Amino acid sequence: MTPGPDGAAGEAPAVVVRDLVVVRGGQEVLHGIDLDVPRGQVIGLLGPSGSGKTTLMRTVVGVQVVSSGSVTVLGMPAGHPRLRPRVGYVTQAPSVYPDLTVRQNLEYFAHIAGAGHDAVDRAIAQVDLAGQAGRRVHSLSGGQAGRVSLAAALVADPELLVLDEPTVGLDPVLRRDLWQLFRDLARAGATVVVSSHVMDEATRCDRLVLLRGGRVLADDTLDGLLGRTGAADAEGAFLALVEGKVGDG
Repeated sequence: MTPGPDGAAGEAPAVVVRDLVVVRGGQEVLHGIDLDVPRGQVIGLLGPSGSGKTTLMRTVVGVQVVSSGSVTVLGMPAGHPRLRPRVGYVTQAPSVYPDLTVRQNLEYFAHIAGAGHDAVDRAIAQVDLAGQAGRRVHSLSGGQAGRVSLAAALVADPELLVLDEPTVGLDPVLRRDLWQLFRDLARAGATVVVSSHVMDEATRCDRLVLLRGGRVLADDTLDGLLGRTGAADAEGAFLALVEGKVGDG
């Protein structure tokens, strides 16, 4: 990838993936993936369910056993202990304590990250949960609980934020607001990798990585994809690539 307007020209990529192969349950699910993720951009990892998005994200944050290949994150091997405060990861399922309040959860994660109370207040505001800060997580809606998980990842002010389908089940206004937050984080220098199976979210990303069957179909800007395929939108471009109507160049 070439850094776009939000990335620094000549700066080393935030993530470098080389010839990555992952086997799960006896089946190869990632097939020799190569990928560079530039810094300071919002990268959309798009594809249908089962395409390998979550597995690829797990390798980036260092919680997935790989069969071969390498993943380098911020200049270090994925999963290196020194990366823990520098990488935020939000899974599809909420990963916070349901019996604690929103604020108690964030204070706990802030303590682990060595962040102060101001970081807790900032994260609560970023995900628009100020009105629920004193409520226990188990009393929140699913979407609200997901935002608590996002806030927990934000308290450390990570350089790389990896988000696995963070907007699923959210109303249109909140989806819009979260995408604006992702853009703001990238403008401030963070790298944000967001997975989705909703192709219309492609318009909100600086760059797109399209996955299918554990392989990268395309790695380009939306304009680049539309130009290559002649499609009117990201879904049309994806289908054109699947049907082999364009080359890989």
